[in-house]
Amino acid sequence: MPPSVDGGLARSELRPRRGRSGPQTARTVRPNMAAEAAARSPKRPTQGSRRFEAAGRWALLALVTLLSFATRFHRLEEPQHVWPFSAPWWFWLSLTGINLAGALGVKFVGLFIILQVGCNTISDLWYLFGDLSLSMVAIGKHLAARILCLIVLPLALYTAIYAVHFMVLNKSGPGDGFFSSAFQSRLSGNSLHNASIPEHLAYGSVITVKNLRTAIGYLHSHRHLYPEGVGARQQQITTYLHKDYNNLWIIKKHNTNSDPLDPSFPVEFVRHGDIIRLEHKETSRNLHSHYHEAPLTRKHYQVTGYGINGTGDSNDFWRIEVVNKKFGNRIKVLRSRIRLIHLVTGCVLGSSGKVLPKWGWEQLEVTCTPYLKETLNSIWNVEDHINPKLPNISLDVLQPSFPEILLESHMVMIWGNNGLKPKDNEFTSKPWHWPINYQGLRFSGINDTDFRVYLLGNPVVWWLNLLSIALYLLLGSIIAVAVQRGAHLPVEVEGLSQVLLQGGGQLLLGWVLHYFPFFLMGRILYFHHYFPAMLFSSMLTGILWDTLLRLCAWSLASYSLARGVHVAGILSLLLGAAYSFYLFHPLAYGMVGPLAQDPQSPMAGLRWLESWDF
Repeated sequence: MPPSVDGGLARSELRPRRGRSGPQTARTVRPNMAAEAAARSPKRPTQGSRRFEAAGRWALLALVTLLSFATRFHRLEEPQHVWPFSAPWWFWLSLTGINLAGALGVKFVGLFIILQVGCNTISDLWYLFGDLSLSMVAIGKHLAARILCLIVLPLALYTAIYAVHFMVLNKSGPGDGFFSSAFQSRLSGNSLHNASIPEHLAYGSVITVKNLRTAIGYLHSHRHLYPEGVGARQQQITTYLHKDYNNLWIIKKHNTNSDPLDPSFPVEFVRHGDIIRLEHKETSRNLHSHYHEAPLTRKHYQVTGYGINGTGDSNDFWRIEVVNKKFGNRIKVLRSRIRLIHLVTGCVLGSSGKVLPKWGWEQLEVTCTPYLKETLNSIWNVEDHINPKLPNISLDVLQPSFPEILLESHMVMIWGNNGLKPKDNEFTSKPWHWPINYQGLRFSGINDTDFRVYLLGNPVVWWLNLLSIALYLLLGSIIAVAVQRGAHLPVEVEGLSQVLLQGGGQLLLGWVLHYFPFFLMGRILYFHHYFPAMLFSSMLTGILWDTLLRLCAWSLASYSLARGVHVAGILSLLLGAAYSFYLFHPLAYGMVGPLAQDPQSPMAGLRWLESWDF
């Protein structure tokens, strides 16, 4: 307080008075005021001091972070169990279940880690069952806890994620054709959403016909012909997954060309067993079949578009059959499952699901199969239905339930994955290529003038992983046999052996489960499919070499020498991987100039395998 009062008095005494002498007095007083203000105001910090303060804040944050890690991880391994019914035990068990849901939600290969956790859980329960100190009630509690946290919780989270997914992604798009008509009726903007269409099929109706098998699509045609040497050179008939005007057909009687939509004609409904013609609306050609072989599927007949302005021959006649007759003899839109039987050959219209070559625009093959067994490939339903002479009904009642759309969306994803085909200039690979780093994947660029990005595994890491797997199998087998035969191992060696057998065994199991199933898959495969398995093999490499170096260090008498051997070995592995990354980093970050085959290329000396085409 006193300085404040003195300052106030000083300022009041020095305040200039109005009058003649005002300016001079002001000039006299200003330096004193400036000096006092300078004395009272703090100095502005310099650029260097501000940087020093910022660095200090970051250093303090880093120190707090390190201390938090140190205090939480100190003696974390003691005791070597948590795993019953304590709060941490429930936390880690629940977190495992949450991560299982996340793994499966990201990609279907998450099923492999679920399988691994399932195997471990069964093994753990089997061990508990053999512990005679536990009552059957306690074992039942363990079983119930695992069912709750590792089955119920992941399933609940997984389905909840999809519930949100379906609420957010509720708009129509170009992929609607992958899904059933009932699924499409819930998509805003789709022609079936809140739609009103005629309920029963009548002659003269303009319709779309959809295959019931997932990801097959709509009966489709276009003006392109089958190429020379592929059956009869007539108009192509395919199935197409997207909404298109070329999916529209007019249903007509087989024995007349009169217009059923003429107001003077009464409405005549299509019924089970009727003989019909399907005329393609855009090209006026009839759906047709004959004894020529189908383009891709042997022993099936070709299906074509034939005729001029709806006039063809008897090979255009089809008998329509209702598979589920609970709706009566009439053909009910969306609900009636129908088959089309060719009247001359007796074959059934269907789709093989095989992708046609480029001449067929990579759409799906339609055939007429002589095998009359009912399969989803040969069963269809009427989706869009236009007939101005018929009253409309609302389709709201056909919207499916959540379990139905959840199941259908997964079936579509599975069929879509199985139907993937490589793009132009796209290299696929085989599972045996992956562990040996046989071939990479070109992401961008082909020529020496292009900016090229090439996916290739770090050779030191990849080949060290492969060597480590073989060495682990050998060393693990020797240790397992020795332990089984009752060999007495020193305490330190026994502890390291348990780490190698149990921890390494878990990682080897993870590698096996994430790698070998790809040998059984018929879908297109890429190099990146090996990455989850590679992570397990890399962790196995870490455990193996750490254990081997510790065993080497244990055999030395000097502690400092032993410590030096362990540290030197680990650093050698890390530096080798880092140096390999340095050599090959242009592949990942992009490169220009001559290809590696050219001796002038900066990457020429790094093409260690002929199969590396960078």
